Amino acid sequence: MTTIHTPDDLEGQPHANVFPDEEPKTIRLTLSAGEEVAPHTHPGRDIVLYLVEGALELQLGDETYSVNAGDVARFDGAQDISPRAVEDSTALIILARGTDD
Repeated sequence: MTTIHTPDDLEGQPHANVFPDEEPKTIRLTLSAGEEVAPHTHPGRDIVLYLVEGALELQLGDETYSVNAGDVARFDGAQDISPRAVEDSTALIILARGTDD
């Protein structure tokens, strides 16, 4: 079965599940400028974040990365993760089961 969505079609703020109950878990994250997600982890997941629009400061463990529209970040979900929107931002996040699962 093929399913096609645009990020704007999805319901839910700041998180919208693109394909509910399907793997890999795929989320659209929408943050207003200055808004952030509290530090959290996703153990057992490898994460890909594609920033569709905007700009983020992405805190991963003790490091902070600048992510701009069009950038793709890949990282281990076992570390503390906290994105903060520098400007209104929309990201597509894929949480794949890690190779250790």
